[in-house]
Amino acid sequence: MNNTVKGLFDFIEKSPSQFHAIENERQAFLDGGFKELNESKPWKIKLGGNYFVTRNGSSILAFRVPKKSVKSYMIMSSHSDSPTFRIKEKPEMKEGHYVKLNTEKYGGMLMAPWFDRPLSIAGRAVVRAAEGKLETRLVDIDKDLCMLPSLAIHMNREANDGYKYNPQKDLLPLISMDEKFNLKELVAKELKVKSDDIIGSDLFLYNREPGRVWGAKNEFISCRRLDDLQCSYSSMVGLLGAKNSQTAVQVHVTFDNEEVGSGTKQGADSTFLYDTLIRINESLGGNNSTLLEAIANSFMVSADNAHALHPNYAEKSDPTNKVFINKGLVIKFNASQKYMTDGLGYGIFAEICNKAKVPYQTFVNRSDVAGGSTLGNISNAHVSINGVDIGLPQLAMHSPYESSGVKDTEYLQKIATKFYETVIENISGSNYTVK
Repeated sequence: MNNTVKGLFDFIEKSPSQFHAIENERQAFLDGGFKELNESKPWKIKLGGNYFVTRNGSSILAFRVPKKSVKSYMIMSSHSDSPTFRIKEKPEMKEGHYVKLNTEKYGGMLMAPWFDRPLSIAGRAVVRAAEGKLETRLVDIDKDLCMLPSLAIHMNREANDGYKYNPQKDLLPLISMDEKFNLKELVAKELKVKSDDIIGSDLFLYNREPGRVWGAKNEFISCRRLDDLQCSYSSMVGLLGAKNSQTAVQVHVTFDNEEVGSGTKQGADSTFLYDTLIRINESLGGNNSTLLEAIANSFMVSADNAHALHPNYAEKSDPTNKVFINKGLVIKFNASQKYMTDGLGYGIFAEICNKAKVPYQTFVNRSDVAGGSTLGNISNAHVSINGVDIGLPQLAMHSPYESSGVKDTEYLQKIATKFYETVIENISGSNYTVK
C-alpha cells in the first residue's frame, strides 16, 4: 500500500461521520499553521495568513490569503456526508427477545450491500455541562455493534428475482438480546456522562469494514465513504501543500448534506461560501466592488466522484465518453446544467491539468438516463463563478463499500496543489489567462 492510499484510508477510518471528517480536517489545518476563526466573532485577517472556519461542526472552509493583494479566489469544494441510515429518536424496538433500532434513510443509497456486514454508530451528541453550557461531543462506538441480517432464501424464494426493500421493515439493525437495552445509555457510557445529560444527538450507521487494496496487480481500492471523502481529503492535502499565491485566495471548502439536496445552513445551497468571501474582503479593507471584481476573476472546482465504466454493464455508460479507473480525473458535463462545466470552464481546467501533467477524462450521462446534481451548480447560484464539476472514477457509488483506483487519489492531490497555485485573469470578455 503506497503512502497516498494509506493516508486516505487513515483519514476515512477516523471519519465515520461528517462530524468526524470535519474535526479531522480542522486538526490537520491547525497542525498546518492555520488559525481558526469563529463566525460569531470579529475577524482579523492579514495578507499572507492562513485561516479556517467551521459551520455546524460538519462543514469547513479553509483559506490562504495571498501575499500582495486579493484579485481572485481559487475554490475547490467537496462534501463530508455519505448515504447511510440515521438513528431515530427513541430508537429501541423490541421483537420477541431481540432489540433492533428504528432508522430512516439518509440520501439515496444502494440498500442490499448494507446487509450481513458489521456496522456501528457514529455522529455527535449534545451534552448539558456545568453553568448552563451545552457541549457537542463526537460519538464513535468503536466496535462491531449491530447488523442487518438478511432473510434466508428458504423464507424468501424470490429474493434473487428482485426485491423491493421497505426501509421501515427490512432495514432495522439488530443490536441486542437484552430487552432493557437503551442506546442513549450506551452513548452516555461511551462519553462518560449521565444519560439524562444528553439532550440531543445526530447519530448514523456506518460500515465497519476497513479499506483494502485489491486486484491482480493491486490496482483497485475499496473503502467506505469514498464518495466524497476521497475528494475532500485530496483537496485538503492540496491546499496544505500549495505555495502561497501573490494575488489569489486559495479556498478549500467541504460542505455537508450534499446527499440530501444541500439545502441546509451548512450545505452548498447556503450562504456559507459567500458569507466567508464577504468577510475576507471586508477584513482586508475591500468594498463591494472589489469583491465582485475578484469573483469575476475566480474559478471553482466542484469535486465529487464520478461513475466509471462498469465491467458488467458497459451499456449504462455514454457510448463516446467512457470513464475508466486509474486513467485520470473526470470532468463532468450535463446539458441541463446539473453540472457547472461549460466549454470555457473545461478549457481553463484542461489547461491546468496539462500544466500539472495529470490525465483527464470526460463524463456525460447517456441521453436517455437522468443524472444527479452536485455542488457546483448549487453553490454557483450564490456565488457566480466560472468552474467545472470533476470527480474521481469509481464503482458502486452510494454503496457502503465503494471502489476506485490506486492512482486516482494521487492524481487529484496533484491537480489540487497545481490548481491552488494557479492564477486566472479575465483580460477581456470571455478571454482569460491561466498562469
